[in-house]
Amino acid sequence: MPLAPRLDLRQTQALVMTPQLQQAIKLLQLSNLDLSAYVEQELERNPLLERDDRAAFEAPAEREDTRADAGETAILDTVGGDEAGAPSLDQDYNTDRDEAGAGDMVGPNGDGSGLDALGLSASSWGSAGPGGGGHGFEGDERGLEETLGDRRTLRDHLAEQIAVDLPDSADRLIGTYLLGLLDPCGYLTTPLEEVATTLGAPLPRVERVLARLQALDPPGLFARSLRECLALQLADRDRLDPAMQALLDNLEMLGRRDMAGLLEVCGVDAEDLRDMVAEVRALDPKPALRFDGEPIQTVVPDILMRANPEGGWILELNGETLPRVLVNRRYLARVNRATAGDKAARGYLTDSLQTANWLVKALDQRATTILKVATEIVRQQDAFLAHGIQHLRPLILRDVAGAIGMHESTVSRVTSNKYIATPRGLFELKYFFTQAINSSAGGEAHSAEAVRFRIKALIDAEPAAAVLSDDRLVTLLRAEGVDIARRTVAKYREAMRIPSSVRRRREKMALAADE
Repeated sequence: MPLAPRLDLRQTQALVMTPQLQQAIKLLQLSNLDLSAYVEQELERNPLLERDDRAAFEAPAEREDTRADAGETAILDTVGGDEAGAPSLDQDYNTDRDEAGAGDMVGPNGDGSGLDALGLSASSWGSAGPGGGGHGFEGDERGLEETLGDRRTLRDHLAEQIAVDLPDSADRLIGTYLLGLLDPCGYLTTPLEEVATTLGAPLPRVERVLARLQALDPPGLFARSLRECLALQLADRDRLDPAMQALLDNLEMLGRRDMAGLLEVCGVDAEDLRDMVAEVRALDPKPALRFDGEPIQTVVPDILMRANPEGGWILELNGETLPRVLVNRRYLARVNRATAGDKAARGYLTDSLQTANWLVKALDQRATTILKVATEIVRQQDAFLAHGIQHLRPLILRDVAGAIGMHESTVSRVTSNKYIATPRGLFELKYFFTQAINSSAGGEAHSAEAVRFRIKALIDAEPAAAVLSDDRLVTLLRAEGVDIARRTVAKYREAMRIPSSVRRRREKMALAADE
């Protein structure tokens, strides 16, 4: 058969990942905070996008039907109850706003972070002017955050002490350099030899400066080990005697609760040893965190859940954390008239309009998908929400994806970094997905999370005279219908940071002796 070139025309179907489709997939796995940051960037970049602030100030009955966003109205879904009153997810959203707003082409407001970066407080500006008198409130456009005083940090506190306690300029330079090497817990992890080489200073002088710094307030800073940190605090209390020093030199024995060995090493009786251990426990192993700790970031739920008086559960998106955007058609029409003959400008406006319409639809699709996935999870785990963790069912992504007609990867993205506020607490959506552990009686499988909870409950209830070993835990769980191996019990126990039965027995005996 002769070979010859030939031109064929074929028609095939293929999934093309356009940039907009890729971005829509990324929006699914963003948390509300990350989504808000992304929308802020789009508001700065796209002149046709406008933030919709009406939802925060107008009553629901007064809002126009021209709104469109990722959660303008709370989409309710009733699980196990009457769904007649639940609004449809197929609601048509209008992405246009046919009015000119004051927010056209307006960038975000400043956050006053410049003052913090320069180390200046807002109060330092109040004395400007002749005679140090401040101006009135007229014309004062500063934000509230700019009128607050700076929070005094640990480094500011130490820098003032270094300036007073180290009169020599070279010593102050070494002390300031060592201050910059402190880790968040207040420890000095850089070797002094390296510091001396970097600064070109003699090592004995660096050691003398370090000794002066270790006497600053609060005590325990600039330590190079946990033992030294505790020794500095005890020395400040005038309690670093030879027996206490011997205890600090054998902290690993204290961790093992080897009281017999500590009695021999420290040369004290049992009562004195108990007092010494209590003193060590009262010390702060991370002295910098207490003075200069970062504020705890509160997790904000993405989905709110409450009981339906008629039975079942009602789910809705947390509208307070969702960004709301609109397409300003009036501004588009005005700019189109002004740039009638400019092809480049009209092309830019066309691209901006397409991007704005896509973002509004993507936010709406994201909200609908999150609610659909959360609704199915709540339906699957209804027994846990009603009766507690003992009734948590085994659940995998395939179960939810098959029930709602979506791909497993979509469910995985939706459940990442998403939290739901339930009557039993705040949970990440991924918390409800747990592995299955077979039943020893051939019945329904048990959730791994429920088994971990049961292991912890058994250990918490064990008496000091009969501490449960891993083998004993296996026997008790199998008697309750859980087919589990000893290595699995040990793995779950270690994951919950529960010590072994030997260490628990020592701790319980030590606590009983203290009482």
